[in-house]
Amino acid sequence: MVGDCYGLADIALFAYTHVAPEGGISLAPYSNIYAWIESVPAHPGYIPISHAT
Repeated sequence: MVGDCYGLADIALFAYTHVAPEGGISLAPYSNIYAWIESVPAHPGYIPISHAT
């Protein structure tokens, strides 16, 4: 996210980055990325994806 605006990069990268821990990739060393991931669902246009069971 650049400033207070979400852009195409935010949308494209969130899809993969937020599930990095499921692939064994720790984001612990990247506090800014982790904070960004936590902020995305608070965006008014966010629509969660349901996981198939």
